[in-house]
Amino acid sequence: MPLDVTTDVTSSVTSNATTRVFIALAPPDDAKDELARELRPALDTYPSLRWNRIEDWHITLAFLGELPVGAVPPLRAPLAGLAAVRPPLELGLSGGGHFDERVLWSGVDGDVEGLRLLAAEVRAVVKECGIPFEDRPLNPHLTLARARRGDTGPVTGTAAALAGFTGRRWPTARLHLVGSNFGRGPGPIRYRDIESWAFEGR
Repeated sequence: MPLDVTTDVTSSVTSNATTRVFIALAPPDDAKDELARELRPALDTYPSLRWNRIEDWHITLAFLGELPVGAVPPLRAPLAGLAAVRPPLELGLSGGGHFDERVLWSGVDGDVEGLRLLAAEVRAVVKECGIPFEDRPLNPHLTLARARRGDTGPVTGTAAALAGFTGRRWPTARLHLVGSNFGRGPGPIRYRDIESWAFEGR
């Protein structure tokens, strides 16, 4: 069920009425299961890593950061319009790597140029809505885990073990507007759709 940012988010962050927001794609369950099987030895060997929940795996197109709750609803109509005219992309999960030996990720292959174009269009929508954000170059990836300080070996080792992984290709189904204010604190951050829209272009 979509998240009502005017009720659920506000009630969960009433002290400052903000929510952390990003726009993303989500691999289908069978593609995530395929990667999870590849990761099983690392999951069993390195329980100290802060593993992202498989249901939260996503490919970020634009990270908007902490926004006032009232800034989110104006994004809905233009993002819905964008999804309505964009055809699905064919993507896959492939290989692995790390950022600064602390963040483990899986790479993305397939129609990467189409993915970059989609990200540019999504970011244009955000700018047209007057929402400032850090427009970093797109580095398509799916974040899997984070290491605790001083414990980087599990990340670099697992990234090397993923080097030969190539998952099946799949069509992107929906464009997701996500809030990540749920579960803040010492535990893992919880993600939840604010809303999502099917890609309907041909």
